[in-house]
Amino acid sequence: MLLVINTANDGLDFLLEQKVKHIDVEKQSIALPLETEKFLNENDIKWSDLTAVGVVVGPGSFTGIRLGIAYAKGLGLGLNIPVVPINAFELYLQEFPDAFVAIDSGRGDFFVAANGLEPCTMSIEDVEVKQMQWARTVGHKPFDLRNALPIVQEKLSKSIIDPVVPMYLRPSYAEQNKNVK
Repeated sequence: MLLVINTANDGLDFLLEQKVKHIDVEKQSIALPLETEKFLNENDIKWSDLTAVGVVVGPGSFTGIRLGIAYAKGLGLGLNIPVVPINAFELYLQEFPDAFVAIDSGRGDFFVAANGLEPCTMSIEDVEVKQMQWARTVGHKPFDLRNALPIVQEKLSKSIIDPVVPMYLRPSYAEQNKNVK
């Protein structure tokens, strides 16, 4: 049984088979272990039933991404199961392969990617021009976490799974301001 966790945005998102749950929380770090166990119990799943954990590695909240990855890695280590990274662009492009993905970063620019365009950041002016090269633009609405199932299954079928590391497309606030006095 595959569990997918998303902490890259506000709240917590879980996927188990086709069951998706979003939970609004104030403190992800406190709620994540409790809500994960509650979600498994609601679906009559034991920890030992899990065969893999997928985790959204970004882009998104710097702290949320780190929290989700750390928790997923802890589960993987404790349960001796693989942990599979998934990024938001993969989730959008699974459903809309012909799309230009533009996710508002909340800092005056956009995280963008598409088939044929590596993930990066762009200004709104650049997005307005670049998006015209694709049939549609997505990213203004939340992705469907159910799109993670085929992505994780495909990654698990490979002999080597990519390392589970955060997808950062720019330096953190601390890195940007380290020399500011």
